[in-house]
Amino acid sequence: MSEPKLFISYCWSSPEHEDWVLRLGTELRENGVDVILDKWDLKEGNDANAFMEKMVSDEEIKKVILVIDEQYSDRANSRKGGVGTETQIISAEVYESVDQNKFVAVIASRNPEGKAKLPVFYKSRIYIDLSDDELYGKNFEQLLRWIYDKPLNVKPEIGKKPAFLDKEEQVSLGTSVAFRRLVEAIKNNRSHAHGALGEYFNLFSVNLSRFRLEPSNGANDFDEKVVDSIEQFIPARNELAEVFGAIAQYDQTTASASVIHKFFESLVPFLDRPEGVNSWHKWDWDNLKFIIQESFILCVSVFLKYERFDIVAYLLNQRYYIEMDDRYGRSTMASFGVFRNYLESLNHRNSRLKLQRLSVHADMIKERCTDSGVSFNTIMQADFVLYLAEALQGLKEERRQEWWPETLVFKSFHGGTFEIFLRSESIGYFSRLAPVLGISKKTELEPIVEGIKNDSIYVPKWQFDRIAPLELMNYENLCTRA
Repeated sequence: MSEPKLFISYCWSSPEHEDWVLRLGTELRENGVDVILDKWDLKEGNDANAFMEKMVSDEEIKKVILVIDEQYSDRANSRKGGVGTETQIISAEVYESVDQNKFVAVIASRNPEGKAKLPVFYKSRIYIDLSDDELYGKNFEQLLRWIYDKPLNVKPEIGKKPAFLDKEEQVSLGTSVAFRRLVEAIKNNRSHAHGALGEYFNLFSVNLSRFRLEPSNGANDFDEKVVDSIEQFIPARNELAEVFGAIAQYDQTTASASVIHKFFESLVPFLDRPEGVNSWHKWDWDNLKFIIQESFILCVSVFLKYERFDIVAYLLNQRYYIEMDDRYGRSTMASFGVFRNYLESLNHRNSRLKLQRLSVHADMIKERCTDSGVSFNTIMQADFVLYLAEALQGLKEERRQEWWPETLVFKSFHGGTFEIFLRSESIGYFSRLAPVLGISKKTELEPIVEGIKNDSIYVPKWQFDRIAPLELMNYENLCTRA
């Protein structure tokens, strides 16, 4: 809108008020508004009624200001004088016009009680207050924005309906109420926080069965169902991340460590076929394998981020109970490596869709971390710590490594040292981190260094690229300063 036309309706209450209106009209004209004001536009011999009717009849006049003081309202309500005549014209327009953005009241002064006295016909409408000198500049800008139809707060465009709403069925763990109660309890150190944590984890674990997929019978496109299910888990995954974050920041005890350990232990059965199922394909629960592995990495990532090495050490060094299943053939205690699984469905997806990716599994973890509150670099750091800790445990127990760091495919292209290992150049910092790896001093890392050099420790590689563990862990510079 260029040079918008605006009509000012006001009452000749006093010379001072007339000067105020004249000054307002001048300021508006200085800001590009073509103001129609009787002082300038009503000449001797002109028809006053015809002039007043212009505010309605003149199609070029898009805006009308009603300058309100006490006398204006009194005369408008009693229909006296010029204001009374204007009121008869205005009120009909206000009530009948489809465009109700044409008129606005501007408060010039208030009554002795400090209230704005509005005419009856305008009672329910919003006004602009120019009666306070301290707020004049801010509210004058509001008036200009109204005249030019340039509001400060613009209604955003309506976006597209989220794609996930078009899916026929949405899976929910039903944990939202327990989640809110738990986070409030942790942040405010409530006496029931520990119990609320157990309640939330139990509900989460029990209802995870809702994510079990119907047997695939080897269907060629079953990977689509796997990926869709993993995507549907994002809200629950984000809840978990917030729970871990709340514990890391607000619970300075280690009491939660055993509860978190029991929680992940309760997820182990979901890594295998459910009881009573005698016919299955090995990728039928790949979605749950991905979900549980991602959740464990995310958990370690959050606690490393907040340097809660005490909790991470507990989770990595305590064994996990596994009831008799197909993998072990007996009940046993296993390392956290049980949470890492090869997902054949994603490898099949890579081939079926000709994606030519080194790791679809890693791609998905990277893509999904954007709204988890944890950066992908922090995720990779946790994945590397899990690789190191499991390798060290494997050496001590003379068994094979069980943790494959999927995400480190993105570290195989370029090196760099992870933050916690850069900080571990400090002896004090390293002494805090060491229990996470199941050691107490740098010399206990020598077996893994030798193992890497003589290939007794498997170093992950993808085609022609491989990670450089000694560089990632800053081995040469560990414990080099106080």
